[in-house]
Amino acid sequence: MTAAGLKARIASAIRGEVTDEAAALAAASRDTSLFEVMPGLVARPKDAADVQAIVREVRAARLAGGAACLAARAAGSDMGGGPLTTGVVVSFTEHMNKVFEVASNLAARHPSADFGVSPPSDGYAVTEPGVFYRDFEKETLKKGLMLPSYPASRDIAALGGIVANDAGGERTLEYGKTEKYVEELDVVLSDGSAATFKALTPPELARKKELATLEGEIYRRMDSLLTENAEIIEAHRPRVSKNSAGYALWSVRDHATGRTNLAKLITGSQGTLALWTKAKIALVRPKPHRAMLVAFLYDLAPLPDIVARVLPLRPESFESYDDHTFTLAVKFLPEMLAQMGFAKAARLGIDFIPEAAMVATGGVPKMILMAEFAEDTLEEADRKAAAAKKALESFRIPLKIEKDEKESEKYWIVRRESFSLLRKNLHGLHTAPFIDDFVVPPSSYPRFLPKLSALMDEYKDHFIYTIAGHIGNGNFHIIPLMDLAKEENRRVILELARKVYALVIAEGGTTTGEHNDGIIRTPFLPMLFGPQMMALFEQTKKIFDPLNIFNPGKKVGGTLEDVARDMART
Repeated sequence: MTAAGLKARIASAIRGEVTDEAAALAAASRDTSLFEVMPGLVARPKDAADVQAIVREVRAARLAGGAACLAARAAGSDMGGGPLTTGVVVSFTEHMNKVFEVASNLAARHPSADFGVSPPSDGYAVTEPGVFYRDFEKETLKKGLMLPSYPASRDIAALGGIVANDAGGERTLEYGKTEKYVEELDVVLSDGSAATFKALTPPELARKKELATLEGEIYRRMDSLLTENAEIIEAHRPRVSKNSAGYALWSVRDHATGRTNLAKLITGSQGTLALWTKAKIALVRPKPHRAMLVAFLYDLAPLPDIVARVLPLRPESFESYDDHTFTLAVKFLPEMLAQMGFAKAARLGIDFIPEAAMVATGGVPKMILMAEFAEDTLEEADRKAAAAKKALESFRIPLKIEKDEKESEKYWIVRRESFSLLRKNLHGLHTAPFIDDFVVPPSSYPRFLPKLSALMDEYKDHFIYTIAGHIGNGNFHIIPLMDLAKEENRRVILELARKVYALVIAEGGTTTGEHNDGIIRTPFLPMLFGPQMMALFEQTKKIFDPLNIFNPGKKVGGTLEDVARDMART
């Protein structure tokens, strides 16, 4: 079937829109990754029934002998090429962007939520995938609640990608990743049927397995896969605190309660198993007062011991950025402040004077650490920060306590905005996130970091880069800036990625903690998990999506040839 024929069929089947206009296709061909993949169509469903109709039409086109496929897209802030496809982009932000309900545990349930499971944590929200996180948070904060796994891209990301990638940002150290908060998902399966995945008791699971539908088939075959391969799955579970690589088969069963929840598997699956159309997400009530300990390291040797002393004090976040990030942030300080109101920019400009002096005198630390403590009272937050400072005094490093959020704001701005600053201000060079999200055990820092630094130095003629990360989790974000028009630089990406990930895996780490696999990291999954686990991932994909219409080439089947082919040149 031609793209025009598929467009006509979809247009007649949905209430929303479908287009092949050049501008729409071009917009959907990019995210914030280094890839460009031109889709054939962009469909904008109005509701779950539209999503079902789109899936049925794409499936029919595939059965007719074509190569039809689709991929879900929300805000397009993915850094790995996750929502990019040559097929149909199913775009959720235009219409499916409603927050149906936000409630605390004590609030009555709203009739729009038909999920029926008792509210978790401090509260919950029922939402569609096209809601931007910034709008979602406005609604949750009205009830004093929030989703604490928001990513650094919170102002531009949407819930669809946050769930699809199993996002986890600065508060993950204390609160965990998105998977922990996704309780139920309404999904569209690969035959166009609808299902709700939620926690099931053993008797409920048995009833699901009796269904003569694709849903029933999924439950039957996944139950067998998980039971027969339990030891293999547990042996290959990543042993770091954050992971978005592969399919989270180890998360489907709660061994403490005996319940099975396939929503945990759909979370982080990048739309390769099912498309979610509504979610029930647990929320927490954040502690209102914060104090931050800032540490300036001129030598990285004591880093693992510093982390080991701070973590027992339970910081809500423990972040870092390197000297490259620090220097570039000061260099582009006027551009950064220009995005703010005059009064705020003036105050922050004054606050940054000591940092500007550091750059001018060459006294830039190799790494800045930010341990933030959140408590019910300001006094308790200050006490925790002071205890952390005392624990680190023997290292004889510069330490500073910022006792309120206004004082610590400048550090957060640099940490959160470094990627955006580089992307906007270094003309002729382009951000190339390809080693942007690996995780290693903090205990490996003395061995790992010198090896990583030496490896990056080997390629210093090809890029400049920054390192920021969640130092408490061992999760590092390296963002090189490169001229992607040069073929030699494109070769460097493939060569250096393999070497970096080999180092990461040798230390017991994982290739991605929160950004997920996408085009860029799927080829490295066999290196990370080995043949037995890859076979289980492939079986999982076939169970859910036997015709391979959902986002092919992500999680399974992606190759380095795909990476080389799809890299943008501008």
